[in-house]
Amino acid sequence: MLDCFKCINMKKTGIFAAGVLFGTAGVKLLASKDAKKVYTNCTAAVLRAKECVMKTATTIQENAEDIYEEAKEINAKRASEEEEDVFEEVEEVASETCTDDETNREL
Repeated sequence: MLDCFKCINMKKTGIFAAGVLFGTAGVKLLASKDAKKVYTNCTAAVLRAKECVMKTATTIQENAEDIYEEAKEINAKRASEEEEDVFEEVEEVASETCTDDETNREL
């Protein structure tokens, strides 16, 4: 009759029993009022952190939009200045060409 107990590994059985005990105690602990209070406070903290992060993200986005608009204005100004420079160079070349033509006519 005691031969059937020899087949049972007491170490594995003990580990199983401990797991069941901790599992049952864990469920009771997780469902307690104190645990719910902790969950509520943690969730409130996460929501506050989310609000802070969203506020910072909005500020960064607004600043990035301002920077982008200023950069576009700078590039537009630079492009118009380059067009003016090209126009002035064309006028100089044209006036030099006219002067050279007049000199050649006199000869």
